[in-house]
Amino acid sequence: MQDVHNPSFRAEIPRKLFHLTNLAIPVIYYFIPKSTALTILIPLTAAFIIVDILRYYHQPTARLFNTFFGFLLRNSERDQNNLRLNGATFVLISAAICIVIFPKLLAIIGLVTLTFADGAAAIFGKLYGKRKFFDKSFEGSLAFFIAACIVVLVTPKYNYEISEYLIGFIAAAIGAVAEAASGFLDNIAIPVSVATVLWIGYTLFLPHIDIYMIR
Repeated sequence: MQDVHNPSFRAEIPRKLFHLTNLAIPVIYYFIPKSTALTILIPLTAAFIIVDILRYYHQPTARLFNTFFGFLLRNSERDQNNLRLNGATFVLISAAICIVIFPKLLAIIGLVTLTFADGAAAIFGKLYGKRKFFDKSFEGSLAFFIAACIVVLVTPKYNYEISEYLIGFIAAAIGAVAEAASGFLDNIAIPVSVATVLWIGYTLFLPHIDIYMIR
């Protein structure tokens, strides 16, 4: 068990608390049309990508960015010799991908899973992680799976059939593997993998449900 006063653990807390603000994306998307969501999200994502890249080449931008968001960056995201988009930018990219590709409800479940399960994996993995599982720890991945299952239980369903929950639990397990195996691309891999498994599951086992009924 890691000491809660360990700098690496303490640095993770504000990142994951800020991560909760990502919940605004699926919540707002639930109440607005897809076209409206993309009209807002695509320019916002483009702006984040531009600023994120510009901070590596333009010192005034870097200083301004670090003043407001520097405390949220990992060491790998600060390295001026290793251009890498920060986690918030990846979240916006993944949200745009999910909203473009997947039926609305499946995209929402994938994005809510990213918000809560990824945070659980990071915190519990750092506190209790002992056994390696891909790039992460088994304990962190287990926390991810449990949190993702809770998301499955509380998020909206089409008909609230038992099979919908079973498919959701399978998607939670695949999402946990994707989180552990995807490295710094986990913010994209998690919602995309969860939504993909849900899409396949509904298509194969619940073909009577119109997964596009919620728009």
